[in-house]
Amino acid sequence: MANATRRYMRLIVFFDLPTVTKAEKRAYTLFRRFLLQDGYDMIQWSVYGRMVNGFDDAEKHLKRLSANLPRQGSVRCLQVTEKQFAGMKLLVGQLSFQEKKVNAQQILLF
Repeated sequence: MANATRRYMRLIVFFDLPTVTKAEKRAYTLFRRFLLQDGYDMIQWSVYGRMVNGFDDAEKHLKRLSANLPRQGSVRCLQVTEKQFAGMKLLVGQLSFQEKKVNAQQILLF
């Protein structure tokens, strides 16, 4: 598939999980660890994003995300195009190291 025909997209996961009891803290840790192992990068606290290559890849990762959801709390996922993600405005703070170095032109697909 040519680079021009690829539809790079981003999956952005927002979550708010309880961390009062030991079991809730464990569920939070397991969910966060899953996100990191599945290729998500932390955008900010409780907001993680991942680049995917098209709708089929997005569906695959949504199924994996659904299979690893904690029992309690709130988890949301937003699917946006790479162009929409690149248009995001940073109002306060600085870009992370990952955001400065990696964009759709530099991604390696295996």
